[in-house]
Amino acid sequence: MIQFEENIRENSLKEIAAKMLTAARTAPKARGIDNLIIAMASDDTILKISNKMKEISVRDNLAFFNRDAENILQVAAIVLIATKIKVNGLNCGLCGYPNCAEKNINPKAPCIFNTNDLGIAIGSAVGIAADNRADNRVMYSIGLAVKEMNLLGNEAAIIFGIPLSASGKSPFFDRKPL
Repeated sequence: MIQFEENIRENSLKEIAAKMLTAARTAPKARGIDNLIIAMASDDTILKISNKMKEISVRDNLAFFNRDAENILQVAAIVLIATKIKVNGLNCGLCGYPNCAEKNINPKAPCIFNTNDLGIAIGSAVGIAADNRADNRVMYSIGLAVKEMNLLGNEAAIIFGIPLSASGKSPFFDRKPL
């Protein structure tokens, strides 16, 4: 039997995405507290996210959202990594409030450890993509669309998307300036 790459590409990218989900989950977290929400979007969900990104592009006059929306139509999977906003109880003041109790009075203000853990998880995930030679790019535009669609639930406060592609030329780089 012969299998051509283009016939197994989509499954390969979904397998890489699954490994990225695991890498994000096992990434180090402050005090061992896991506030991450991690998922993969594929198939018709990608089209729905793209449509939402186009809507945001028009609504907020952000041309790059439309460009990114077109980019993700070329991918087999998108890794979604989000953080909840919950204090870690260190009373460090790095969030701008003197302690966790004062920060909790402002529940939408992120705990610095939530965003730091999110960044480390994203780094772990894109490391897997790089190790597997899958083209990828971290996109906040995807995250905003996913948040507005409530695809990851109400607790997903800050979300990033990492689309995966395998083609002769990465759709995520050397893009036309806006």
